[in-house]
Amino acid sequence: TLSPPCMMACSRTCSCILGLSLGTTALFAAGANVVLLFPNWDVTYLLRGLIGKHAKLGTGLWGAGLMMLTALLSSGLALLGALICFITSGAALKDGPFCVFDVSSFNQTQPWKYGYPFKDLHTRNYLYDHSLWNSVCLEPSKAVVWHVSFFSTLLCISVLQILLVVIHFVNSFLGLFCSLCEE
Repeated sequence: TLSPPCMMACSRTCSCILGLSLGTTALFAAGANVVLLFPNWDVTYLLRGLIGKHAKLGTGLWGAGLMMLTALLSSGLALLGALICFITSGAALKDGPFCVFDVSSFNQTQPWKYGYPFKDLHTRNYLYDHSLWNSVCLEPSKAVVWHVSFFSTLLCISVLQILLVVIHFVNSFLGLFCSLCEE
């Protein structure tokens, strides 16, 4: 078994690694969310207000990014931020991208409009039906690939952050427990 001094050293090492990991994932999450604001690296969509609601929420920036960086001060806030980013990213993947699509098949007067064409698509799942990826969203080009790539990235990062924060909680508890047992 490990003696209390050995457990304390292990706890400090684990804290160091966790801190670096949480900081790195926060920066990647913030970067992924910023990229979502510029489909195909084109600023005009942002300037024209043609960005989907999930990307505009910026949960990768403030949830998994800024809140995660404050994990050094508050692990509870970091867990909340990671959970919010996880839920929002999951909802974004479920709803699909915000894009121009042809609504003439829905008997609308306007042939094209911006919206979420996959949101109410009950017969097929766009995530598994790649034939829909380039045929439904007309603008921005490759909107589905962009959306799925970066929201999947945010989803994975937030899962990793949730695990890291839980490990951080356990490590902090063990550190506190070991310091109480120290002679």
